[in-house]
Amino acid sequence: MKYRVSLYGHVTVDAGNPQEAKIMADEAYKDGNGKAIRKNVLGRTQAEVKEKLKKAIGECAEINVEKAEEYTVGAWVQTWYETYSKPNIRESTQRSYEDYIEHHVVPRIGSIKLTKLTGRDIQKMYNDVKAKGQIRKKADGDASMSASYVRGLHMMLHNCLDRAVKERLILRNPTEDCIVPKLEKKEMHILHPEDISAYLKEADRRGVLAMFFLELTTGLRKGELVALLWSDLDEKSMTLNVCKQAVGVKGGGVKVTRPKTETSIRKISLSQETIDVLKAEHAKHPELEIMFPSPNAHVR
Repeated sequence: MKYRVSLYGHVTVDAGNPQEAKIMADEAYKDGNGKAIRKNVLGRTQAEVKEKLKKAIGECAEINVEKAEEYTVGAWVQTWYETYSKPNIRESTQRSYEDYIEHHVVPRIGSIKLTKLTGRDIQKMYNDVKAKGQIRKKADGDASMSASYVRGLHMMLHNCLDRAVKERLILRNPTEDCIVPKLEKKEMHILHPEDISAYLKEADRRGVLAMFFLELTTGLRKGELVALLWSDLDEKSMTLNVCKQAVGVKGGGVKVTRPKTETSIRKISLSQETIDVLKAEHAKHPELEIMFPSPNAHVR
């Protein structure tokens, strides 16, 4: 036997006396500001329904309905981004979040009232982005996005709606009802030993032998590689101090920053052959501080 009670005065029971539950439902019909609150509870016994109803009434009493009604999803995500997120994230992450918001969140679910947003609305957005979220289609016409891109969108929206819960704008975070795609496992492609000689000859012909030789022998990330200074090289101990990275900035250019995680700050041991290649490179431009300057990037 199941009993169903809604907070807007409608009571349905299969047996027993629903009067007490109905009184409680009628009392919860409007909040202190006169706004109607609608929420259903379902239970196997009347006592269970009454207990769930009491809890639901308490939860609804915590919602700041007057403030919540001010926001659509688009308005709230912009407020959250400017106030809570942007001041605390890296510029590369800012660009990603702005892309998620501008191209996906606002066009697809931005007009929905924040209090009306459901997990189904969000799931549909995830599915659409995964299938056809590419702004510029690939040469073969494929407009799908990677699983990692959708997971990044999910992480941003989850954090955004968590803040809405904390500010008593919504009861719970609807992203918790969603299923995000699993990360695709990609086969790693490596440079075969027989191709290394040709690879380095081509790098030498283009005047970037030292950079590519160092990358090949250390596995440094691109941002770490181009942020290196000659002062990071310790010939005596044959080590390289990796303590910064270069990132692109909005509008063009490059900025050198501290790595995102402390574990990325490290010393790397170098072979004598690598030291010799670097010394030969430094001898060409001993006045430069930057190890591998680019003529196409302005470094601040």
